[in-house]
Amino acid sequence: MKNVEEVYRIHENRDQNNTKEYIKRSHARSFEYGVEMGRIFSSKILRGEELHEKMEENHELIQTATPFLEQLCDFVKGSGFFAILTDWEGCILDIQGDEKVLKEAERLQMIRGAYMHEKHIGTNAMGTALVEECPVQVDGDEHYVTAYHRWTCSAAPIRNPKGRIIGTLDLTGCSYLVNSHTLGMVVAAVNAIEHMLNIREANQKLELARRSISTIIDSITSGIFTVGPRGYIKTINNAATVMLGYDTDETQGMHISQVVENWDKIEQNLDRGVDYVEDELNITGKTKKTRCSFTTYPIPYKDGRFNGVICVIKEVKKARKIAHKIVGSRAVYTFDKIVGRNKRFLDIIEYARRAADSTSTILITGESGVGKEVFAQAIHNASKRREEAFVAINCGALPRTLIESELFGYEEGAFTGAKRGGQPGKFEWADGGTLFLDEIGEMPYDMQTNLLRVLETGKLFRVGGNKELDIDVRIVAATNKNLKSEVDKGNFRRDLYYRLNVVPLEIIPLRERKDDIGLLVDYFITVKSIKLGKNPVSLTQEQLDALISYSWPGNIRELENAVEQIINLNTCHLWEAGHQPESTFQYNEDDQQIISLEEMERRHIERIYHCFDGNVSLASEALGIGRNTFYRKAKKYDIDCSKTQQ
Repeated sequence: MKNVEEVYRIHENRDQNNTKEYIKRSHARSFEYGVEMGRIFSSKILRGEELHEKMEENHELIQTATPFLEQLCDFVKGSGFFAILTDWEGCILDIQGDEKVLKEAERLQMIRGAYMHEKHIGTNAMGTALVEECPVQVDGDEHYVTAYHRWTCSAAPIRNPKGRIIGTLDLTGCSYLVNSHTLGMVVAAVNAIEHMLNIREANQKLELARRSISTIIDSITSGIFTVGPRGYIKTINNAATVMLGYDTDETQGMHISQVVENWDKIEQNLDRGVDYVEDELNITGKTKKTRCSFTTYPIPYKDGRFNGVICVIKEVKKARKIAHKIVGSRAVYTFDKIVGRNKRFLDIIEYARRAADSTSTILITGESGVGKEVFAQAIHNASKRREEAFVAINCGALPRTLIESELFGYEEGAFTGAKRGGQPGKFEWADGGTLFLDEIGEMPYDMQTNLLRVLETGKLFRVGGNKELDIDVRIVAATNKNLKSEVDKGNFRRDLYYRLNVVPLEIIPLRERKDDIGLLVDYFITVKSIKLGKNPVSLTQEQLDALISYSWPGNIRELENAVEQIINLNTCHLWEAGHQPESTFQYNEDDQQIISLEEMERRHIERIYHCFDGNVSLASEALGIGRNTFYRKAKKYDIDCSKTQQ
C-alpha cells in the first residue's frame, strides 16, 4: 500500500502548488479510507428490495429534482455529458444523459444504487461535495481512482429548507470538455431545486394547516359556511351539508338566499354593522325547512369593506337537547326511588308504571305534598322519552300575563322588552320529551283554549308569530283540585278536562298509608343527615308513634320538613306539650252549620299557618303553594301574618 506522498507523485505532471486544497484533503481521506486507486466499481451498490427502499426514502427529492435533471440534460444533449442525482450518502438515485456516455458509465457500474461517497470510490465531485459541503469540480486525474481519469465531474450539494444536505446534483463528461461554466450550470440547477423544495414545504405546511382547519371545522357539530361578498356560498362544513341535505359539490355556486330566509335584509343589517347572534330563523334545505339559531361573523377587508361573512347555524331542537343536559332539565326520580310498602300505594305505582310507556296524556290528582311531580318524573323515566327533556311548569305560580309566553314562547317585538330573536316556550323546550303541567287547575280560562288546540293538533304559534311550529310533547298534568267540580262550576273547560284525563292517576294522602310513615322517616333521616352534614338521629318509639298518629295535612312534603327540623333541632313541634295540631278538618254530620268552600279554605290555611308557628315557607310547602300565593290568600282572607318567621 502506497503512502499519501506516493499518491501525489503519481500525478507528477501536475504542479503540486496548483493542486486544489479540497483535492488534497480528499486524496488524503481516500487514502485513509483504504480505497484502491486501481478499482473500477464502487465498493457498495444496492440492488433489489434495498434499492427500492432507498428510492422510496428519497421520493420527494427525486420528484422535485427530476424536471431539473431532465432540463440540464436537454441543455447539454449531444455533448457527451450525463447528469447524476444522489442522496445525502452519495447513493445514485437517478442518472440521465446521452445513450453512448451512459453505456460507458454503466460499464463502470455508475448506476442507480451505486454509492459515490469518497469511502467507496475515492475522490469524485459527488462524494467530495458531500464532505466539503460546497460545490466542487473534479477534473481528470484529480479523481483518486484511475478509472475515472477520463471524466470531468461538477457537483453541488442540495440542502433542504432547514439547511441540511440531502443529496447532490452532478454533471459528468469527458475530461477534455472541462469548463468552469459547467459547475455554474449545476449550481444554478441546485438553487432551483432548493427553491422548489422550499415551495413544496411551504405548500405542505399550508395544506396541513388547511386540512387541520378543515378537520376542526368538520368536527364542530354546528353548521358553518362562508359566503362571499356577492352572496355565493364558498365553503361549507360537514354538519351544514347534513343539515341542508346537499353535498359539497351541490353548494358550490349556490346563492345564500336559497338557504337563509330574508337574506337581503340580513345583508343590509350586516352592511350597517349589525351582527346576528343566536337569532332564530328558518333554513331551507334540499327537502325540508329547519328551525335554526343563526350567528354571523363578518369578514372585513383590509380597507374595512364587507368582504363576506361566516355563518353558523345550529338546529334548535339539537341545541335545546344539549342545553337540557347542561342545565339539568331532566327527570331524576324513578319508580324504584319511590318509598313505600303500603299495598294500595304499591298498586298505584304499578298502575303508573303500566301507563308510562303510552303516549296518552296523564292527569295526576291528589292533595298537596303527596308527590305528584315525583310520579311525573318516574313516568317520564319509564317511557321511551327518557333520554329527552322533562320540563315542568307550575301553572299557578306564573302571573296571568306571562303564562302564554312561558308555554308557547314569543317572537321578537311581540311586546315591550321581548328578547331579540324571540324566545322558545316550554313546549319547544320539551319537544320530544315530557311537559309536566303542575297545578293545571290554576290555568286561566282563556289560556285553556290555546292549550287544548296545541294538544289536539301538535302545532303552536309563538306569541306575536305567524309561523306554525310542529311539536311532539307528552303531557302529564297534575292538580290538587277536583277538576270535574271545576268543570261544573264553569272554571275549567270540559273539552280540555277530557283531553287531559285520558289516564287518571290518583295519589293517596299519607294519612291513608300510615304503615309507610316509619319507612319514610328512616329514609328522610338518612338523606337529610347526609345533605346537612349531621349525624343521623334515633327516635324513641313514643316519638315515632307521635309522628305516625299525626294526620299530615301537608303529606310527604310536611313529613320531610318535620324530619329536617328533628335533625337540625333534635326536636319537633309535634312532640311539644300542648302543641299537637288537630288531625284534619272533620265535618261533623251533627253540625247543621253550612260553610262555603272559601271559608273552609280560609280555616285550613290559618290552621296550617299556626301549625308551623308562623313559618310561611313551611306552611306554603305543606299547602303545596308558593310563598306569593300564600301571602295573596292570606290578604284575601285577612289572616294575621304578623308573627311570620322566615
